[in-house]
Amino acid sequence: MPALVGAIKVNAIGSSGVFHVGDVFIVSPTSAIRTFAGAGSFNTGNGLNVSSSYSVTSVNDSDVADQNVVANI
Repeated sequence: MPALVGAIKVNAIGSSGVFHVGDVFIVSPTSAIRTFAGAGSFNTGNGLNVSSSYSVTSVNDSDVADQNVVANI
């Protein structure tokens, strides 16, 4: 059945987001990311006291592809 759509306002869509208006059979957003983080990373909260006197993050990665993402069109 066709969809009846009124006014639409889109402020932002992320990198793996989907914006679709109307009928749909399959919606499958796909994304891949690689993150390197050292000591003291990803800390959240109020009044943090993080001490890392010596930190090394090794990023030697000999792989050509870690996570292959193939589009299904």
